[in-house]
Amino acid sequence: MKILVLGGSGFVGGHLARRLSQDGHQLTIATRYAPGCRDLAVIPAVTVRQFDPHDGDELVRQLDGHDAAINLVGILNERIAGGGKGFRRAHVELVEKLIDACVHTGARRLIHMSALNAGQGDSQYLKTRGEAEQMVEEVFRQGKLDTTVMRPSTIFGPDDSFLNRFAGLLKISPVLPLARPQARFAPVYVGDVVEAFARVLERPESFGRIHELCGGEEWAMIDLVCWLRDQLGLKRAVVGLPDALGRLQGLAFDFVPGKPFSSDNYKSLLVDSVCTDNAFGELGMEPWPMSELAPAWLGTNTRQHRYQRYRRQARRDKE
Repeated sequence: MKILVLGGSGFVGGHLARRLSQDGHQLTIATRYAPGCRDLAVIPAVTVRQFDPHDGDELVRQLDGHDAAINLVGILNERIAGGGKGFRRAHVELVEKLIDACVHTGARRLIHMSALNAGQGDSQYLKTRGEAEQMVEEVFRQGKLDTTVMRPSTIFGPDDSFLNRFAGLLKISPVLPLARPQARFAPVYVGDVVEAFARVLERPESFGRIHELCGGEEWAMIDLVCWLRDQLGLKRAVVGLPDALGRLQGLAFDFVPGKPFSSDNYKSLLVDSVCTDNAFGELGMEPWPMSELAPAWLGTNTRQHRYQRYRRQARRDKE
């Protein structure tokens, strides 16, 4: 198939491009800055095109001749306090333009990456994710497109912005205060996510469906961060905050450059990110538990790393 991928220059997109290339698909990666995608341009059957996907006319021109579209675009925070305008632009307005472009060009297959709990709670992130899903479901009911919605929990991998962000905070702070310490997650490996995409792409049973994707373990936030601290071999205090202080933390971080946390993130954490119906079993997959996979790239405190370190210290590594 010939597939246009929006958001393909991001974390998931790079892994997805490599996976779909293995199946012989031809991919067009849409980006606003092509020089930053040199690593994608060398993947077989991948073409990188620089254009603004929010330009509806240009999106139609770029999608013309493709069989399918995959939307990976998503933001966790607005750049400024925009009252939800940034979320709406990325999660709702862009999806509306992509649906129109698919219908106009005849690209019938659309896979849309959303998030667990889309449409639930008070966060603008989840509200706008839910609105986008409603549009995708409606166009399927109208018989115009063959759609599938993918709802992953928090995605982890060597180059993620989840574990790496917490790792960065742990390295610079002797005390790490956590809002919503008992919020629950089922972190899902990026390799499992892109494999699921590859399997549903040409699977008629997935048309019109919503697939939830969760990893092999559930974690409370504080347990996850403490585990990560131990993997990194750090001595840090991780302190769970009561909800009143957690809300204040989110409000304060709204004004911090880069927004490592925000008031909208706090609202999202009020709903646990765990599956009610994990689709991996239906797809014939067993997802990786984070505790088994992530230590390979996280730090130096695993048993294998300690063993290798002791060998080097004993000058036996040349034996």
